[in-house]
Amino acid sequence: MNAPLVRVLVVDDEEDLELLVRQKFRRRIRKKELDFLFAHNGMEALHILEANPDVHLVLSDINMPVMDGLTLLSRLAVVNPDVQAVIVSAYGDMANIRTAMNRGAFDFLTKPIDFNDLSITIEKTIKHVQVMQSATESRDRLVAIKQELEVARQVQDAVQPKALPDTETHQVSALILPAREIGGDFYDYFYLDDSHLGIVIADVAGKGVPAALFTMVTRALLKASLQSFRSPSHCLSLVNDLVCEDNEACTFITLFFGVLDFGVGKFEYSNAGHNPPRLIHPNGELEELPTTGNLVLGILAGHEFNDTQIQLNPGDTLFLYTDGVTEAEDARSEEFGEERLDRKLSEMSSGSVQEIAEGVMLAVREFVADAPQSDDITCLAVRLQSTLDTISGN
Repeated sequence: MNAPLVRVLVVDDEEDLELLVRQKFRRRIRKKELDFLFAHNGMEALHILEANPDVHLVLSDINMPVMDGLTLLSRLAVVNPDVQAVIVSAYGDMANIRTAMNRGAFDFLTKPIDFNDLSITIEKTIKHVQVMQSATESRDRLVAIKQELEVARQVQDAVQPKALPDTETHQVSALILPAREIGGDFYDYFYLDDSHLGIVIADVAGKGVPAALFTMVTRALLKASLQSFRSPSHCLSLVNDLVCEDNEACTFITLFFGVLDFGVGKFEYSNAGHNPPRLIHPNGELEELPTTGNLVLGILAGHEFNDTQIQLNPGDTLFLYTDGVTEAEDARSEEFGEERLDRKLSEMSSGSVQEIAEGVMLAVREFVADAPQSDDITCLAVRLQSTLDTISGN
């Protein structure tokens, strides 16, 4: 692979310098490794630079008519901030050399020019230019990636469900704190009809864009499965088969899907390998919801999912969370853990669902303090206020 062409602008009012430079570097010019442009003063050099923004190096004398080399040097940052300058000055003219270096010159040469020294200086400057170009390209790629991540974050935020107003029968509140710009956790809640509320919380294996895309696909598939809703387990079976198709990366997702019938207080759910939610009673007592013996989604097509149901009483609260809560670590690598979570939930049993969700999130953040967040942190709380049967007097 050939080295990229490097373009050098020589600025000097000596007429014979162009011939000498072309003779000295003729082989590299023929090989298209170097290309030289020539100007006789600073003003002419500026016009050439405007017409040739791909110039990498300016080799300029200091004493020239119309515009001298020091003035040209001060203008380079405006015309092309990426170009590097090497100043040529008479031997012993340290005052001008010092001024040139203060104005951003990369190096200097003394007259009469030693072409071996010039060749070494050109090579050194070219390497510096290449390092700077590589850094600039890396910076530009990083900026582009950050912009794309910001767009992805906005898209992910846009699909988060809107807050539901409190009703006579139920309250809902949820919070999510991604470890990166975009996360692999998600939650959702939606009405299936006038008396049934669906709630979902999930955690995709992995982080960043791939995990976020997988969450959005899974969310969409789950919503689509509701068109033929018979039970939470039936929906998860459908979603699992679709997720397993073309899943060459073997990405999997833990997911809890439940439906609250706030007409009578029945809660039916299916748990695909997710952290067991907590049932918080008004007196502060806690219960861990029984598992349903299911695999995570995305591992085995054709797996038949199970579900079960429990009875909620008015005042009972369901708390769902991802392992980012219990596995959050402090600076000593100690985890927040389930005991701290249960203790916090018991203490806050009389608070609103918003207060419970915010309280848990605050407790986790205070526990980890300045330790870096390694996983998404998500929680969702649902409270049965009353049943429609009770309100109607049945």
